[in-house]
Amino acid sequence: MDRMRIKLAVTLTVLLLLAVAASGLADRAGYEYTERGFKRALVTFAVARGLNAVISVAQGTEIALEPAGVGVNFTPGQVLDPVNDLVEQFSTVMLASATVLGLQRLLLELFASNGYTAFLGVVWLGALLLLWLPRAAEWRTLLLRTAVVLLVLRFSVPLLALTGELFYDAFLEDRYAASSQRIVQVTVDIGQINEGAEQAAPAAEDVGLVERARRLYQSAVSAVDVGNYLQRYERAAANVSEQVVNLIVVFLVQTVLLPLLFLWGLWHGLRRLWRLPGGEVR
Repeated sequence: MDRMRIKLAVTLTVLLLLAVAASGLADRAGYEYTERGFKRALVTFAVARGLNAVISVAQGTEIALEPAGVGVNFTPGQVLDPVNDLVEQFSTVMLASATVLGLQRLLLELFASNGYTAFLGVVWLGALLLLWLPRAAEWRTLLLRTAVVLLVLRFSVPLLALTGELFYDAFLEDRYAASSQRIVQVTVDIGQINEGAEQAAPAAEDVGLVERARRLYQSAVSAVDVGNYLQRYERAAANVSEQVVNLIVVFLVQTVLLPLLFLWGLWHGLRRLWRLPGGEVR
């Protein structure tokens, strides 16, 4: 009687899961969560490239001074060089994160395909048939093992997407919003400073005596401006490194740490499920 109840419970559970798989409910939710993370990674990658662009402009903008008639050019934007190195590495991390999420989306589409779902149904139909037939122990164990593995794989990617997005909503969303907003604002601030520095850039054409005298006066003013630009760049870039590291942590947790933990748990779970009478996963 107990065996009959177990067989009935297994059959009803499998039929319910197959119905969920055929309906696509879990797949639509998983696809939505994966798309959120994928778009978030692409937007953040664009933000990183934008910051890298304005910093590169700042590093290439020169301010000319002519003390005692001798031309000297300064590039106050070079103070941002350490930040730019970190931003370039940040861009690489964001590209890798977007790639991982794109791969996750591909796997989701693969396991949610009609072909895989139909194959899963056929395998489980055979497994359930052998489950209820007497004297079928030799083939039943192997087929049940295979069917369980296929069923777990069918729902693993949507479950991974759901887990990652729930963890993001609970622990990472505020950190991501604050840090990304700060980086966008820094990009705007440095762009505005660049506009002022470009206006102070020297002209290349020949000038007369009066114009040279006027530029000599402007050079004296620019001598003060160089220090001012340095301070403005430093203020604009303050705490940028911290915000960049915060975003790196957000995406490494969501696209590296959580998937690795999930795969570790999936592998050990499959090993336990495989340990039915007759063998073990090697």
